[in-house]
Amino acid sequence: MYVGEQDYRVETIADADDRLDANGGSILTFWQAQDKARDVHKAMSGEAGKVAGAYTVKEALEDYLQWMEGNRKSSKDARYRAEALILPQIGDIDVSKLTAKQIRKWHSDVAKTAPRLRTKAGKEQRFKAIDDDDNPESIRQRRATANRVLTILRAALNYAWREGKAASDREWRRVEPFEDVESARIHYLTIAEAQRLVNASSGAFRDLVQAALQTGARYSELARLRVEDFNSDVGTLTIRASKSGKGRHIVLTDEGQELFDQLKTGKARIDLLLTTEPGGVWEKSHQFRPMKEACKNAKIVPAIGFHGLRHTWASLSVMNGMPLMVVAKNLGHSDTRMVEKHYGHLSPSYVADAVRASAPRFQTVEKSNILPMQKDA
Repeated sequence: MYVGEQDYRVETIADADDRLDANGGSILTFWQAQDKARDVHKAMSGEAGKVAGAYTVKEALEDYLQWMEGNRKSSKDARYRAEALILPQIGDIDVSKLTAKQIRKWHSDVAKTAPRLRTKAGKEQRFKAIDDDDNPESIRQRRATANRVLTILRAALNYAWREGKAASDREWRRVEPFEDVESARIHYLTIAEAQRLVNASSGAFRDLVQAALQTGARYSELARLRVEDFNSDVGTLTIRASKSGKGRHIVLTDEGQELFDQLKTGKARIDLLLTTEPGGVWEKSHQFRPMKEACKNAKIVPAIGFHGLRHTWASLSVMNGMPLMVVAKNLGHSDTRMVEKHYGHLSPSYVADAVRASAPRFQTVEKSNILPMQKDA
């Protein structure tokens, strides 16, 4: 191990438990050996004793969130989830005394918690009623939420460990997330449904809907766009800060360029491209009510959320043959993993072509004179 930057030392701490059972002293398990190695390293480097006194989960989260605020764009969401679902249950526990069993119980309890509803400041928090605890989709959604919150907790605890405020990361490394819960069915609009939605929208909200369909950008990204972010010479939009904290360029179609040319007309370079009807900023949640009304008027059933317009752009692009890496780049992902996960099944593929060309036909489906109604008619 390295002690300092240049001094490398080798020291035997115990035998492995390959042939004999571990006894905690001369024979150690893998986990015991890791803990012992860290203790030896701290002793040799003079760091022993630095982890002292109570350091709670709440303090660990606060330190991590402060770091996030300077390094990540998604710190606001992480803080909201931490305050709602971590601190009330385990915030007062000393990190050095936090056990895997406690984390597993907390994780399980979060998965059983009903989704929170928007509640006015100062009022008692309201929760969505769970009509059927056995509903598979409801269970999947709550477990997926629990996994996302577990990720925040682990990140905070790992940060504390790296900063020397926790002696070991063994306990939380032993906690596994729920499996197979992230594969939500992506809801996207057909071209005809998208046209109906645009026609059912009006004024400033219509501009916002069209901008989302033309770019695949997030609501918060669209709300911050300024005239100077649109380059009409090359047909691109500059997203200066996305969810990950990194900027990107969105390439527009000729139709998209025409839309943004109209949106910038008569505005100064620093003006917002998209504003509310009175000329204000599209703030958080401003899109909920007009989106619900537009879906109702357009007869979009089930109704789609504003974020579904991002899914619509991505889904239709993939089905039209756009390479997944290009889709990922325009959406702001660093690689194709998220795109493959959510949209990969929509992409034309060798497997799909081969199955449809070579799988057996049994000639047992009887012809019917009943034709399905065209849902987009």
